[in-house]
Amino acid sequence: MPGPFKPFDLMTAEDYAAIGLKCGLEVHQQLLTRRKLFCRCPAGRYNNDYDAEILRHMRPTLSELGEYDGTALMEKKTKKNIFYRIHHDTVCTYEMDDTPPFFMDNEALDIALEIALLLRLNMVSELHVARKQYLDGSIPTGFQRTTIVGVDGWIPFGSRRIGIRQLGLEEDACREVYDVGHDRAYLTDRLGMPLVEVVTEPDMRTPEEASDVGQIIRRLCRSTGHVRTGYGAARQDVNVSITGGTRIEIKGTPQISRNPRLIYNEAMRQWSLLRIREELKQRGVTPDTFSHASADVTRIVAKCDYQPIQAALAAGHRAKCVLLKGFAGLLNEPTQEHTTFAKEFSDRVRVIACLTQLPNMVHSDAASESLSGRHWKEIRRKTRAEHGDALLLVWGGDEDTDTACKEIVIRAKEATVGIPSDTRQALKDGTNAFERVLPGADRMYPDTDLPPLAVEEERLAEVQQRLPAYFWDREEQYKKLSLPDDTIRVLSISRRANLFDRLVRELKISPKFAAVVLVQRFKAWRREGFNPEELADETVFAAFRAFAAGHIAREGVPLILQCALQSDKASVQFVERAIDELDLHPLSPDEIGVRIEQALQTVDSDRFATRDQRFNYVMGTLMRNLRGRANATELAAEVARGMGIAAGEKAGEKITT
Repeated sequence: MPGPFKPFDLMTAEDYAAIGLKCGLEVHQQLLTRRKLFCRCPAGRYNNDYDAEILRHMRPTLSELGEYDGTALMEKKTKKNIFYRIHHDTVCTYEMDDTPPFFMDNEALDIALEIALLLRLNMVSELHVARKQYLDGSIPTGFQRTTIVGVDGWIPFGSRRIGIRQLGLEEDACREVYDVGHDRAYLTDRLGMPLVEVVTEPDMRTPEEASDVGQIIRRLCRSTGHVRTGYGAARQDVNVSITGGTRIEIKGTPQISRNPRLIYNEAMRQWSLLRIREELKQRGVTPDTFSHASADVTRIVAKCDYQPIQAALAAGHRAKCVLLKGFAGLLNEPTQEHTTFAKEFSDRVRVIACLTQLPNMVHSDAASESLSGRHWKEIRRKTRAEHGDALLLVWGGDEDTDTACKEIVIRAKEATVGIPSDTRQALKDGTNAFERVLPGADRMYPDTDLPPLAVEEERLAEVQQRLPAYFWDREEQYKKLSLPDDTIRVLSISRRANLFDRLVRELKISPKFAAVVLVQRFKAWRREGFNPEELADETVFAAFRAFAAGHIAREGVPLILQCALQSDKASVQFVERAIDELDLHPLSPDEIGVRIEQALQTVDSDRFATRDQRFNYVMGTLMRNLRGRANATELAAEVARGMGIAAGEKAGEKITT
């Protein structure tokens, strides 16, 4: 095996190649539709309030082959009470599994087809809806309806291609409110919203490549103008493996910038777990020789000073211990940044035994941090532990501690094999934690409520005609137009990109001016609390057309658009009325000359000692009165001439009289 793992910042592409790192992505992107996927409830209407709460318990079902999925069996062990908080505005009987589904939302399907075509996927001729089992409670029915739209596509990445395995169209899950002990609660407002799942091949070889590819897919989806934006609207699952390891799925990272460190830590974890397996093998601990024992040690620790155990016993709970033969010293082995092998056991205890109050476990490799030496000595005597054995102690309800001990044993035996197939949770510090057993094919089965849906060639042709240009091509085009750097990336994926093209092509608007308004001004209005997305393209086009026709000055365009944002009835006709109401009709050169002369006469020579100060005062006065009626650049040139400032003359010069 390669040498010790380097710190994150020092890892190179060669280091990742040495451990055989492979990464793949599953990008989930909510679609901007009016309705949910399989019912007629409104989509995108979030509400933390609720009218009622429903309690359910999840149970696994047999697959078509008569087998149970491993994830479903794991969830059954947790014995969770699932509470659904429902609001009449955002949920209906379909989502509670009380009525059959409606036919698939056409708007959602068209958007999915659009993204699939952009990804160069081979489109399926028929959509077959399947049920994907989820027993964590995130979907009240216990399954998610999903369908595959296209397969075997690609996107460019530098000098090579990244394979796109498939694109699926499916319904979103609930939002988790809390998960404590055996109780878990969800809000159902997000439930059923349509989203696409873009699955890549494991073609990325470094964490940074995975991040870059994630950005490409995110921006490609955004370029359609038909997906939701904001925190949580796009989420990624990252698949990671190294040589000798297995595919591990890290679920639901909402920020692409967090992916590199998550991938690094998962690679380190797999590398460390393989080292631990080899160490166990050298000690003679293999799957065949693995040995363990368990004991109730409540009486021994009844008077210990460790507060978490004291509190548990005071509540009438039990303390139990698991002995792992030959594991001494390994529980403190680093597996991720700031994380040791012991957390592999603590996570299983937290998730499956529902001992969610941390700390939920202590162990003999860190004996001095918990119980006294006397207590550990008595526990060793009770369990007949030898020098090379490790002890893990848990506390809680009788059934929960029994489950915890069994899970510790299961996880320990897995360590003798290698790396268990997990789905893991992304943590904010860049590490990950156990979430559930990685699902298998057994959780998928056909949906009997919905018939196959043919994808007609005519429909695909219509979608093909309105595909946006690839954003990377737009970026190259905008660079040639010398647009400001901060507008290029934003405009290339904006739904206003086609509008920008029309402004430049049809109205001959300066590309820089159009980009500044559509990007920089719109961004400023968002900061001020307005929503520029509510402005129709035709309203924006009409404001620019008024400028192109000479009906308003350049500065009048943003004034009209800002006025439109403040109006409930903005339209093309509104632009014409606003020109009159705001008095934006441009002044003639003679009128501008008179205004400049009047402004110059108001300058106080004693107050403004330098030419710069006088110039700024005059321009400020004029712009307050003439904004939108005169071009600022031309106005400045006329003011300079009126003050006798020659082109190129040094500013700030002392004026003498």
